Amino acid sequence: MTGWPDIDITDAEAVADRRDDVLAAVRDHAGRIAYALARIQGGDYGQRTFDTDGGAWTVKYEAGDLEYLRYDPRSGAEIYVVSTKQPAEPGPLATALTDYDAFVAAFDDYVASLAGVLDDAPTEFPDPDPVDGVVGERDRVVGTIRDTCNAIARALQRYEGGDYGTFSVRVDGTRWELKWDEDGTSYLRVGGEGGVYLLSQYGPPAAPDLREYAPQFSGFVDAYNEHVDDLESDLGTISL
Repeated sequence: MTGWPDIDITDAEAVADRRDDVLAAVRDHAGRIAYALARIQGGDYGQRTFDTDGGAWTVKYEAGDLEYLRYDPRSGAEIYVVSTKQPAEPGPLATALTDYDAFVAAFDDYVASLAGVLDDAPTEFPDPDPVDGVVGERDRVVGTIRDTCNAIARALQRYEGGDYGTFSVRVDGTRWELKWDEDGTSYLRVGGEGGVYLLSQYGPPAAPDLREYAPQFSGFVDAYNEHVDDLESDLGTISL
C-alpha cells in the first residue's frame, strides 16, 4: 500500500478528506472481491473469512455488493474498514491497511485452490422419469375435491347469506376446515393451524399429503351432510 503523505495533523478536514479517498479506493477494490465471491459461491448473499498472519478479514456481501469488510487483528479490537454505518477512523484504518495486501493474497490463494475442482465433474446425466402420470392423477383427485367443496361453499353461502365464511368439523379427531368466499372455496385445511392444505390459492398439495387425506375426505362430506340434516331438523320445528 502507498504511504500516507505529510499532513498537518491539526488540519482535521485534510485528514478526513484523505481518509475518504483511501476508503473509496478500498471500497471499490474490496467490492470487486465481494462480487467475485458472490459469483463463486453462487448466491447474492453471504460472507467469507480469510486468515492472514496479522489477523482475519471477513467480507460480507448482499445482492452481490459489498456490505462490510471487517478486520480482526491478532491483538486489539476489530475494525470495520468498510461498513454501511460510519467510516473507519483514520488510526484504525491505517492499522488495518498494513495487512490489506495479505488479505488480497489470501483471497487469491482461495481462488487458486478452486482451479480445476470441477474438471472431473460430469455434465451428462440420466434422463429423469416423467411425472405426467403422477401430476395428472393428483390434478384429477384435487379437481374432484375442489368441485365438491365449491358445491358445499355455494350451499353455505346461500344458507348463511354472506360472501365469506368457514365450516369446520372434526373427523375421527382431526379438524377439517373449509373457508369460502364469493368465488367459491378459498382453502380446505386438515389439522388446524399449521396443518395440510388440500386446497389453497397457492398451489396443489404434495402427493404424500394427498394420498394420506384424500381417502378421509368422504368423512368430511358426511359430516357436512349431517350438519345440513341438523339444520333442516331445526327449521322443521318452526311454525308460522
